[in-house]
Amino acid sequence: MHLTAIAHLRRADPILAAIIARVPSCTFAVRAEGTHVDALLRAIVYQQLSGSAAVTILGRVVTHFSGRSPTPAELLATPDEPLRAAGLSRQKIGYARDLMAKVLSGEVPLDAIARQDDETVITELTRVKGIGRWTAQMFLMFRLGRPDVFPELDLGIRNAIQRAYRLRKPPTPERMRSIAVAWSPHRTIASWYLWRSLDLDRPSATPPDKRQGGTVAAMGEAKKVRRQKNRKPGMQRRKTSTA
Repeated sequence: MHLTAIAHLRRADPILAAIIARVPSCTFAVRAEGTHVDALLRAIVYQQLSGSAAVTILGRVVTHFSGRSPTPAELLATPDEPLRAAGLSRQKIGYARDLMAKVLSGEVPLDAIARQDDETVITELTRVKGIGRWTAQMFLMFRLGRPDVFPELDLGIRNAIQRAYRLRKPPTPERMRSIAVAWSPHRTIASWYLWRSLDLDRPSATPPDKRQGGTVAAMGEAKKVRRQKNRKPGMQRRKTSTA
């Protein structure tokens, strides 16, 4: 599994080849359980929380809906009180309701999203309050299994590139993308190995496919939404697909 991608990355980049040689095996896997909307609701719940706290809160939400994730209609029909009692903040309740409303209306067409190209998926998902480019990229990688996604906003990827390529300063997203050009069309697996390269220095760390709370990039998405909400009307910027 992943042998074609690994062979390409070894040929394309000797620095990445050295990382691959140090990692025992590639265990990248797609999360297939549940529905797309379940995966996005989970992403919203997990923002800015430790893994244990997020697991507890999501478990309470599921318990309220008889042991399963709510459908969009069910969550929209649920008052705030039981969701607050489960541990969701008012802000996250707002994000979850916005997700469910946009899925129900068809504004975010999750039923057809697997047939869309990567940038279109990002554009569609970032219509939802609280979902930014990084979360959309994680959805592409770990939910849809897209092979050529490069999360240039991820702090772990930035740190891994700075270490591996011995850069004096943290690389900009533009510099990171230029380095990653050689890895295409297998940048998802390349990113997985970069996350794992941090594990080699920090044995207790785990890559995003095993993390509960995500990275700093995920935590920053909700903060950006708050800043945008607090701007005066004349200061509002036109929304872009980045987070």
